[in-house]
Amino acid sequence: MVVEGTSTDRFEPVRAALAAHLEAGEELGASIAVDVDGVMEVDLWGGHADAARTLPWQRDTLVSLWSTTKTLTSLAALVLVDRGALDLHRPVAHYWPEFAAKGKEHIEVRHVLTHTSGLSGWEQPFSVEDLYDWPTASARLAAQPPWWEPGSASGYHVQTQGQLVGELVRRVSGLSLKEFVATEIAEPLQADVQIGARRADWPRIADLVAPAQLGGIPTGPDPRGVFTRTLLGSPARDEHVDTPQWRSAELGAVNGHSNARGLARALSVISRRGQADGSRLLSERTVDKVFEAQTDGVDLFLGVPVRWGMGYALSDPRTMPHMPTGRICFWVGRGGSIVMMDLDRRVTFSYTMNRVGDGILGSERTHSYLRHVYEVLERTAAVGP
Repeated sequence: MVVEGTSTDRFEPVRAALAAHLEAGEELGASIAVDVDGVMEVDLWGGHADAARTLPWQRDTLVSLWSTTKTLTSLAALVLVDRGALDLHRPVAHYWPEFAAKGKEHIEVRHVLTHTSGLSGWEQPFSVEDLYDWPTASARLAAQPPWWEPGSASGYHVQTQGQLVGELVRRVSGLSLKEFVATEIAEPLQADVQIGARRADWPRIADLVAPAQLGGIPTGPDPRGVFTRTLLGSPARDEHVDTPQWRSAELGAVNGHSNARGLARALSVISRRGQADGSRLLSERTVDKVFEAQTDGVDLFLGVPVRWGMGYALSDPRTMPHMPTGRICFWVGRGGSIVMMDLDRRVTFSYTMNRVGDGILGSERTHSYLRHVYEVLERTAAVGP
């Protein structure tokens, strides 16, 4: 199976791993990027963009990211924090007065970014059509009570986080989230990333292919009913992806579109301490805030331990065994996509694919590529320059 693109000699094992997964049929189409302090040492892609295997995955192929979208939405919030427009410790209601209803007047901006606000889903009834309607989706969250004491624990905000953060972005910047990401992140960094997808780009979007059943879903106890309520209160499903309504919507938690190169270019601004390719989006002080752990325990929805920093999960061998400890933050999307920012090594690793894999935080393929990347980094660090 031919793998297109470029990689430096030391990252040949990553190219070989992608080729092997494609050859075995475990991958349909995929892209992998590794940025090392501004040098794109890995920029690979291969396979097919459609389930029928008639369209090759091209250099500029895009794919729907599911929850890896949240890395862009969190970056948008951090840019506004850096500019002084948002205060992480100020109540959300300071910027969004209606949000104070039903006992939410003390929920802070940081609680929204760290999945601890207690608003991990919408109260029922709530349909995917409601999700696509921005004013309705925001008003419904503003009107409902939290499902647990805010700040006391994380409960992954599967589809609500994009709405909550996006509404704050709208209130303080005057731009929609998709406009903000386009003009304040994608454009200055020349990164091929979008919330939703411009109609002109629809022809280059790969089909997202999900299995009939997806494993890796928690089956244990459901504390306070958070898992069940969140799942029912998160109406977007596989059948909605790749529809015109999905691509046209603004869903800051789930409907970003990009590829590995685009994600690595955008998020390397964190790995490189706020500046990438001559554009400074964040101060080093704001980047440091990402690593201020806000919660560390079993997530009420995911059912596994997650250390949440400001907008991103922090490296933890309990959940990401092939990711070393240190100043590393990341997040994943349903089925396996990931972007990871390693400040200690100034490395950004990203992977996107269109065959949805199994697992809660990344698929077996995700962990395979991650393991190969760090084996290369550790081996070459030991050898030295």
